[in-house]
This record gives sequence, C-alpha cells and structure tokens, in this order.
Amino acid sequence: MLRFILNYGTIAGLMIGAPTFTLFVILRENHPGGAAGMAIGYSIMLFGLSMVFLAIKRRRDAQGGVIRFWPAFGMGLAISLVASVFYILAWEAALAITQVDYIGAYINAAIAEKRAQGASAAELAQFAAEMAAFKAQYADPLFRVPMTLTEILPVGLLVSLVSAGLLSNARFLPARRVPELA
Repeated sequence: MLRFILNYGTIAGLMIGAPTFTLFVILRENHPGGAAGMAIGYSIMLFGLSMVFLAIKRRRDAQGGVIRFWPAFGMGLAISLVASVFYILAWEAALAITQVDYIGAYINAAIAEKRAQGASAAELAQFAAEMAAFKAQYADPLFRVPMTLTEILPVGLLVSLVSAGLLSNARFLPARRVPELA
C-alpha cells in the first residue's frame, strides 16, 4: 500500500510541481497575479490531484470493485501529502533560483488595493507595518513551508473527500470485467 501511495503521490506531485516551477521560473517577475494567478495555480493543483481519484478507482477495482469510505479517504489524503511535498519543493526551488521578491510584489499589490479602496494615511501606515512584519516572517522557511502547505492541502482534502465519497459507491464507475480471449 505504501508503494502504491508513493507512486501515485509522486506522479501527482510531478504533475503539480513541474508546471509550478516552470511557470514561475519562465515568467519570473511577469507572473500573473491576483485572480488569474490563483486560477492557474489551483487548476494545476486539481489536474495533478486527479491522480487521487484514479488511484482510489484502481485500488477499488483491484479489490473486486469495493472500497470503503475511510480507507479510500485515507489513501487520498496520503497521496495528497506526497504531492504537497513536491509542490513545496518546487516553490522553494523556484524562489531560490529566481531570487524574485514574490512576497514584496504581493505586499505592494495589497497596499495598492488598500489605497484604491480609500484607506486613510494612518490605516495605510498600519497596514504597511503589518505587511513588513509578514515579509520578515515569510523569509523564514519554518514559516513559509507550512504556509505553502496550506495552499495545496485543502485542495487535496477536498479531492480526497469527493473521490472517496463517489468511489465508495460500487455502482459509480463499476469495475469492468475484461472478456477472456479464446
């Protein structure tokens, strides 16, 4: 079972990590931010985490077409955790290679948004101070890595829940019997 989880988790992780790393390195400081960047990132995550569904389906089929919810959910979470490690490694590698001040650009955009919303000078100063403290925290990998994990793990949790819920019903995409050749 562990080998099965590691295999599918690695495939999912590569499906997520490789595009994440490649896009960040290629686009560097011209990467899409805001809603477009999030849509691209979460689409990549969903694409890679589709391996959770495929793994649970394959395991169910190997077990005679039946799998219970909790074992399916646990397997999905384990695969998601392995994929999350690849995502974190890709993000850390991209930050190290490009030396892009991603968090600085994020903070500048957040301050500009506050300004556009009509925040007073005092509110902007307080917000800028909070963001400066956040930037200092983000420089520490012990803060950054768990924060990066919170980006992908909820998606993995959701995919695992949906996959286990659907595939614990033996009538959903039932296992096919392969006719024997004469």
